[in-house]
Amino acid sequence: MAKVSVIIPAAGSGRRFGARESKILQPIGGRPVFLRSVDAFAAREDVCEIQLVLSAADAGEVARRFAGELKAVGVRLIAGGPTRSQSVRGALAGVSEDAELVCVHDAVRPCVRPEWIDAVFAQAHRTGAAILACPLHGTIKRARPDGVIAETLCRDGLWEAQTPQVFRRDILLAAYARGTDATDDAELVQAGGHPVTVVACDRRNVKITTPADLRFARAVFDSLQQ
Repeated sequence: MAKVSVIIPAAGSGRRFGARESKILQPIGGRPVFLRSVDAFAAREDVCEIQLVLSAADAGEVARRFAGELKAVGVRLIAGGPTRSQSVRGALAGVSEDAELVCVHDAVRPCVRPEWIDAVFAQAHRTGAAILACPLHGTIKRARPDGVIAETLCRDGLWEAQTPQVFRRDILLAAYARGTDATDDAELVQAGGHPVTVVACDRRNVKITTPADLRFARAVFDSLQQ
């Protein structure tokens, strides 16, 4: 069984969410969003460590309210950077050499299922780089800044990237040593010449960006418990 180091970035500014309290602290199923994401990995036998990367705005509150619980399951708190890539880069510096794979999973994707994690871990073990992704089914339009449609895109082969994104440790370290900021880790790995495989998931693996996303995630989470 390949050992996996898990990095959970939770250092985003959350400007689009718009609430007084950080979106990572919003409740879902009676627990904060970020803890639901931690829960997805904390009890796995193949996970050897978890690093939670926090913004300065959230670090004090998380430590005050949850330090004991996080310590009990072996989660280390890491200071985040100004961008997602810089936050992941900081956590990579502390990844255990015992880990064969590194998994990066958004703190605001609390509905990820064990079977999806199993699948992307297994694919990354086989190929060195794999991500969860959702195939696009709707008609895709590209619009101008004024909202007018510029073109209709062919959706064949188009996927929405999700997390977890999982890579062999040496591949991800090399990608960050070469690369600059990117929208996700797969982009950096691809830029270094290593192919990344998609593992099909679905829209229940929602990323919480807006209050509407939170409402959807709560409904999904409740349905998954039935």
